Amino acid sequence: MPIAQLLSTDQLQARLDQPELVILDCRFALDDPAYGQRSYADGHIAGAQFADLERDLSGPIQKGISGRHPLPEPAQLLARLRAWGLHDNSTVVLYDDGPGTFAARAWWLLTWLGKREGVYLLDGGLQAWREAGGELSQVLPQPAPGDFDGHPDSSLLVDASQLQQRLTDPQLTLLDARALPRFRGEVEPLDPVAGHIPGARCAAFTDNLDSTGHFLPAAQLRQRFAAQLGERPASELVAYCGSGVTACHNLFALCLAGYPLAPLYAGSWSEWITDPSRPVAVGDEQTRNR
Repeated sequence: MPIAQLLSTDQLQARLDQPELVILDCRFALDDPAYGQRSYADGHIAGAQFADLERDLSGPIQKGISGRHPLPEPAQLLARLRAWGLHDNSTVVLYDDGPGTFAARAWWLLTWLGKREGVYLLDGGLQAWREAGGELSQVLPQPAPGDFDGHPDSSLLVDASQLQQRLTDPQLTLLDARALPRFRGEVEPLDPVAGHIPGARCAAFTDNLDSTGHFLPAAQLRQRFAAQLGERPASELVAYCGSGVTACHNLFALCLAGYPLAPLYAGSWSEWITDPSRPVAVGDEQTRNR
């Protein structure tokens, strides 16, 4: 079974009554951290529970050390997943407003803990659900506790020191999921330093989607990432972004395209720049400052 799977609104509608179903509403807004909880209270897909990016899907920030969305402690994340009723055999559906940005972060965390079957992103998210006439509920579900037994997979992670040692490796493909102006360092709305990690290539996560907010077909995604890889092996790819969130969107899309799950630099740009000794580049992909 593929590790990255999409579910259409019709498919979700047909599964809503399945007892093993766990639905997580992952809506969030970087400029309004209370947006997700507020929107969930206003209306969500029936049975969905709210998974907050900062409270549930991230750990505490260590000022001057960590990035903006460090990974949660595995034990803490497991406790939340069990509280949401997750079992090893549960079917999980993840959604956000539509692009899948925050839903993909939840997908990656589940994959990291070993839940790699029966996990779906709702293609098009809540926007598609509404457009299809799907109803919303304000009822707060009260699931029985689950017993999911997960264990973090360290092979899915690369830390800053490991990445820095690999920057001169000609086989490395380092994909940055941020938009091109941020990658080039022309604008930086969130972090105190602009630019990108030297040698990285811009692979904006939004290019994984079509004009309606649905994921591109697998063949188109494979063509997109094949152009990024060139002659370099997919096994040497590493993904990052601003804080380890949108990079998960690229990792999900890579898997949809048939590539193996690549490692994530979870700290990403917001962690990289906490150490002034780490090199920073601006401009296009080939620009390097050392």
